[in-house]
Parts: sequence; structure tokens; C-alpha cells
Amino acid sequence: MNPNGTTGVTKAQPNDVGHRARRRVAYRLLPFVFFIYIVNYIDRVNVSFANLRMSADLGFSDRAYGLGVAMFYVTYVLFEIPGAIIVERWSARKWIARIMISWGAITILTGFVHSVGQFYAARLLLGLRNPASFQE
Repeated sequence: MNPNGTTGVTKAQPNDVGHRARRRVAYRLLPFVFFIYIVNYIDRVNVSFANLRMSADLGFSDRAYGLGVAMFYVTYVLFEIPGAIIVERWSARKWIARIMISWGAITILTGFVHSVGQFYAARLLLGLRNPASFQE
């Protein structure tokens, strides 16, 4: 026994356990989150670059383009809460994989847009695939 009346066996402090857990999660999760953030940024930049030629080639007005870009947020906001509920039932790994696969597929389909309606539909689908993922 120590002079304080305690035994010499020390337990891991809850603070140490929490610190080690956060560090382990950070090493495993942050590279993937960084990758998703880069893909997200490229997606947003591509839409703005696409506007340079797409509006002229397809005859989109600035208003039609702006509405199409904003359409993403309509389905994103509507399906954010149901997506969070699904994440709790599924594993986060499966859900993020589903998001990344559908994101890629819809982004490829966006390259085949020929009308304002198709552009709106592509942006709505892009917002639909995104619930409970990282903020855009």
C-alpha cells in the first residue's frame, strides 16, 4: 500500500483511454475524410468549370444554371435526417461506400446532360445520394 492507502496497481485513466481512442480514430478516419473532402471539392469546382462551356453550348441562361446548382441542396436537405437514421441501422462503412459509388455514377451521368431538365435531374440525384455524408 502507498502512504495514501491505495494499492500500487494503477488503472488507465479515462482521459488516457479517450486520448488513445481519438488518436486511433484520427489515424484511420482522417485520411479517408480528407480524400472525400478533395473529391467533394473537385465536384463543386467541376460544376463551375462546366458552366464556362455548358451554358454556351446548351443555351442555359445564368438563371437556369443557378437553379440547377441550387437544386442539389433541395434533396440534400430533405434526405439528411432519413440518411442519418439509415446510417445508424447500417454500418457507416457500408453507407459511405454506397455514397461514394452513387456519387461517381451520377457524376458520370452528369457528363451526358443535353437539356436544362436533365441538368436539374442530375443535380437532384446528386443531392439525393448525399444524405448523412460530409457537408458540401
